Amino acid sequence: MQAETFRREMPSPLAAHPLNLPVAFGTTLSNGLGLVLVEDRRLPLISFRLAFRSGDANDPENLPGLSDMMSHLLSEGTETRTSRKIAEEIERLGATLSVGSTSDFSTVAASSLSIYAAEVLELLADVTLRSTFPQNEVDLARENTKQLLIQQRAQPNFLASERMAGVIFGTHPYSSISPTEEMLDALTRDDLLSFRVSTFIPNSAELVVIGDFQHDDLMGRIDELFAGWDRGDASPVPSPALPKRTERTIYLVDRPGSAQSNIVIANEAITRTSPDYFPMLLMHTILGSNASSRLFMNLREHKGYTYGAYSNLDARRLAGTFRATAEVRTAVTGASLQEFFYELDRIRNDAVSNEEITNAQSYLSGVFPIRIETQDGLIDQIVNIKMLDLPDDYLRTYRDQVNAVTTADIQAVAQKYVTPDKAAIVIVGDAAEVTDQVKPYSDNIEIYDTEGNPKDSVG
Repeated sequence: MQAETFRREMPSPLAAHPLNLPVAFGTTLSNGLGLVLVEDRRLPLISFRLAFRSGDANDPENLPGLSDMMSHLLSEGTETRTSRKIAEEIERLGATLSVGSTSDFSTVAASSLSIYAAEVLELLADVTLRSTFPQNEVDLARENTKQLLIQQRAQPNFLASERMAGVIFGTHPYSSISPTEEMLDALTRDDLLSFRVSTFIPNSAELVVIGDFQHDDLMGRIDELFAGWDRGDASPVPSPALPKRTERTIYLVDRPGSAQSNIVIANEAITRTSPDYFPMLLMHTILGSNASSRLFMNLREHKGYTYGAYSNLDARRLAGTFRATAEVRTAVTGASLQEFFYELDRIRNDAVSNEEITNAQSYLSGVFPIRIETQDGLIDQIVNIKMLDLPDDYLRTYRDQVNAVTTADIQAVAQKYVTPDKAAIVIVGDAAEVTDQVKPYSDNIEIYDTEGNPKDSVG
């Protein structure tokens, strides 16, 4: 039997392999457009990302969701191509073309076989610089988005995210997570055209290319397509400070008859460039990032309250949050809060074990190379580095930064940013069933309907 002991022991982690990162060529065109070119000839593929330092946080106050609408409509017609023509060209080339926006930046992405690189790059430039937002496409998007808003209001996850964003971010642009019906009714084609011209500017953008290409040929094509693009005003948009929380408050969104409660417990946390980022990442990994973390093991494996309980580290350019979340049975809403606060207090007050920190470091160091082994994975990482102002050597030093974190570092950031006594607790569920359950966890309970209107307060 002793010879079989190895079957019950976890094998030691393998030694870390060196990262074989390709050398990137970087330069800037005379109009301010940044270029990052990475040759990768392993496969006859090429990927493009044109990224802009303008995202949802840059939406005008009276037009929340404008960046999302512009992203959706950008490839629906240009000065020389209809929406159908664009779709047919993409299909003919076997290519992909997509547009998206986050809180902090927007991207126009394309990929194809490398033999079609010139054609795909021209298509990317066309939708970026010469999109016209045809009125029929605007009207269709408007109506489709209105229907989407109706669907979203039936989803507890959306209601929780909406209430949490408003509570944590206040009047900051991050507080808006979707368009409103009023915005959609007010939106005009001219709004989209002027917003594209003012935000899609070369001196606030980076073009990242990874794949199989000839350097001189690609540079010539980029110069041909983008050198005549005029600079614009790249001044940062001022944003207000986040509201300061002084006490724990429960925000209960009432969904009568709901069989479960969606719980989000949040505090303001860090920006993406904070020196506390890597200690926070390790703390988050131990507390709730995956199915072996503390929250998951407690609320699912030990208590059986939920299919999964997690934490979330949301570090953006201007602000961030740290959240703990779960969807639990209505009957155990209060009991789930008790376990959440037990784990939040424990990560603050007790040093994590050497085994936990070693396992977390091994996990993060091991999964990192997997994330950058494909063209799409690597190009996404480079875009994040450029858009969020991370150090140029971020990829090369990532594992060193992870492995340098100590148990003391983790406890220090937990005590600084995990503050249960000042937490915002959002619960989407049946108020009649859960209000009495959650009263022990806050003297202040605000109740809203699913449209966001106040219904009642307790406390």
